[in-house]
Amino acid sequence: MTLFICSTCGTQYPPSKAPPASCPICTDERQYVPASGQSWTTLERLKSAHSNKFRRLAAGLTTIETTPAFAIAQRAILVQTPAGNVLWDCIALIDEATIDLVKGMGSLTAIAISHPHYYTTMVEWSRAFGGVPIHLHAADREWVMRADSAVQFWDGDTMLIAPGVTLVRLGGHFAGGTVLHWADWNDGRGVVLSGDVLQVVPSGHVSFMWSYPNLIPLSAAKVQRIAERLEPFAFDAVYGAFSGRGQIDTKGKEIVAASVARYVARIRET
Repeated sequence: MTLFICSTCGTQYPPSKAPPASCPICTDERQYVPASGQSWTTLERLKSAHSNKFRRLAAGLTTIETTPAFAIAQRAILVQTPAGNVLWDCIALIDEATIDLVKGMGSLTAIAISHPHYYTTMVEWSRAFGGVPIHLHAADREWVMRADSAVQFWDGDTMLIAPGVTLVRLGGHFAGGTVLHWADWNDGRGVVLSGDVLQVVPSGHVSFMWSYPNLIPLSAAKVQRIAERLEPFAFDAVYGAFSGRGQIDTKGKEIVAASVARYVARIRET
């Protein structure tokens, strides 16, 4: 029996003798199946051809990225808080070197993931660190392809997972689309880790999409709802899912507000 991984999105499936007929994550309109067709790999194959690199992003934040790039090519972020480390978002490759490095940095107390495109091998990550809980919003329950007792669904719009660390459901890209807010980050400046629920773009602003690869936008009403849910939280920086696409190191709250205003103005333009 093999744990197959979709080569396009990185989602891992339960043990089976043959690959699934298709990947529901990719056949959904927010993703895609390549013109070459559905293809599959395994964690063992990934380990033989790829490795992970660690990079300091900012105080208390370290990115983990796979090289050469695989699937969607997002990064995970290790959030090092006084109460323990949280893995924010997930990548498909986990190997012995990655496990050793994360343990050397204090291991993990929890995993939290912004939306289904980044669920990948979350069960492998949890088991590698003693079965730590994986926090996912219940609105995205249907997109969990490999069930496990470590997966813990939460409801509502906020969930405190550590002192000063809150998951905030914004919706938009997915019904349960979530960001992580760390209130005490960098002497109380506050930071939002946005996945691509808020997509940080090269201009240093953020934008919003129902489907990024297929360029399907969100409505003005949904973007305004995102802004309303984020409004109670103070933050100076915003870091997204991808390296090299811009980042917001300061004035994050003002920039998000300005980004919302310009998006809404354009989407309503006739």
